[in-house]
Amino acid sequence: MHVLPTPMNRRPALSVVALAVVAAAGFLAGPAVAANALSGLPRLSSGLRSAIESMPLASHRAVYDLTLLKSVGSKSPTYARGRIAFDFTGSPCDGYTQTFRQFTELQPAEGPTRLSDMRSATFEDAAGRSFAFKMQTRVDNEPADEIDGRAQRAVSGVVSVALTKPKDEKIAIERDVLFPTEHLKYILAAAKMGRHILQVKVYDGSDTGEKIFQTTTYIGAPTTKAPAETAVHIPLLHNMRRWPVTISYFDMDRKDELPNYVLSFDLYENGISRALRLDYGDFILAGEMTSLQLLPTPACSK
Repeated sequence: MHVLPTPMNRRPALSVVALAVVAAAGFLAGPAVAANALSGLPRLSSGLRSAIESMPLASHRAVYDLTLLKSVGSKSPTYARGRIAFDFTGSPCDGYTQTFRQFTELQPAEGPTRLSDMRSATFEDAAGRSFAFKMQTRVDNEPADEIDGRAQRAVSGVVSVALTKPKDEKIAIERDVLFPTEHLKYILAAAKMGRHILQVKVYDGSDTGEKIFQTTTYIGAPTTKAPAETAVHIPLLHNMRRWPVTISYFDMDRKDELPNYVLSFDLYENGISRALRLDYGDFILAGEMTSLQLLPTPACSK
């Protein structure tokens, strides 16, 4: 899963998931290996780069029910519930389409219940060269905030963004970022190699379409133990490895402070996620998978 949005207009990065700098040894190539095709990203062995580009990810539809796991402080909500609906389809040949909706109901310590409804639709080129995104966030009955744009990576590695909402604008962002699905692939590659820490820059179009997040990912030990949710008790996931993953999102200019947002989940080696934890600092939401449907993965046409 790509990193999830927050309720009530508190917006960290949306995604599971961009690689600029790898903190664990082993990703950086030695002097005899080929350079990455995208300059500006770390030099990787040709074999590792090829493995990441061709990594199979399961097309699927998942639903998660949200509940309040923890609340701290007098201004934190006393009650929360919600739902996440997540669709992911695509292939290493044709790219990846993701739709996401998060509906959240929060009861503050004082005042009326607040409702937020966040929707997004994205398409990412399989090679990490382009990323199109549309997002809409509505809180209570206020007018919806909308973001619509496309990021494009040139052959030189420079990334440019063309926005149509919230306003027409063209911006250049740091070249050493990855888009969400490629970020997910690097997390999986690190996990399979036994690495435990990954530090990356993420661009996913969230906030106003201009923001980049520095992320730190911690990867725990793998397990194949059967989980509690019946939704994941399907033949495909039986005895498949999964890793506990925690991703912290920081503002680029505030990397020494507490993260804006922390997302935790169990990540299967085919990209499916379970046991979500959305930590907003003063409260934490738990997301239990209640439905999982495998979708057809398009065959490569080239």
